[in-house]
Parts: sequence; structure tokens; C-alpha cells
Amino acid sequence: MYKNLILDVDGVLTDGKFQYTTEGKYLKTFGDADNDALSLLKPYIHIEFITGDKRGFSISEKRIVEDMGYELTLVSTFDRYSWISNKFNPSETIYMGDGIYDILVFEKIGYSIAPANAFFNTKKGANFITNSKGSEGAVAEACVHIFEKLLNINFNDVLYNKLNNIK
Repeated sequence: MYKNLILDVDGVLTDGKFQYTTEGKYLKTFGDADNDALSLLKPYIHIEFITGDKRGFSISEKRIVEDMGYELTLVSTFDRYSWISNKFNPSETIYMGDGIYDILVFEKIGYSIAPANAFFNTKKGANFITNSKGSEGAVAEACVHIFEKLLNINFNDVLYNKLNNIK
């Protein structure tokens, strides 16, 4: 049974592009559907985010911690598996990443997901590849996949239950 979902930020929750001026990094693009899908998944699994982007950490922190209410940790791309294994049981953990080094995590984790725009070699090691790109609903698509294939819960049932409780 999977208990944890760890998501890389850049290239997964964002489009992976960094906008710079002479003053430095100033912008990241986040998608709109991802937070909604994560909020539906949150009662069923522990969710955290990691990033290796020191210079853009405050941008990610604003969106993920302040706006979305999730934990965000700065973790080097080379230390990700070590960080995960010190905090969680890797066999009970789902990891979503897109970068060149994420395949090293994929090889040791319980289940791995890559967005459509992940590095080509990283996608080779993923258990599931979304049709959507980072910042274009990849995380939302991954959430539906997790519900249906890993938790054996019908996503539409969760969605309709949520809608009925709002009314």
C-alpha cells in the first residue's frame, strides 16, 4: 500500500522553465488543475514537495506552502533518494519527477511517475508517464492514476462525493 506522494516541483508542478532578468529569477508557471486534484487525494495519502532550486525557492514556497498548504523541502537532485529513505519507507512511496537524475530515484522507489515532458531517459524508468506536461495537468493526471490504479478508488466517486458535500 502506498502511503506517500513526493513530487518534484520544477518540470512537474511547473513547466520547468525559469524566467530571468538581470536581477535574477522572477517567475515560474504553475498549472491550475493540479492543486484541485491534489486536494482530492490528500485525505488518502501524505503529500510533500521537494525542489533543488535554491534561487527560485521563495517562488515555489509562495505557491506550495502559502497558497496550497503543503510541505516543501530544498533537496539536491543527488540527495533525493537518501532524503526519501530517511523520512519514509521507499516501498510505500510514490515519486513524481522529470529530471535527468530522477531515474536514480525511480530505480529504488515503490512507484514512479514522470510527466510527458520529462527527460527521455527518465521516462524509460517510470512506472507511469502522463500524457500531460508539467504545469499542464500532469499532476492532476497522476492523481487520477493513483486513485484508480494504486489505491483502487474510483476517481469519479471521489469527485462526485466532494461536489455533493459542497452543496
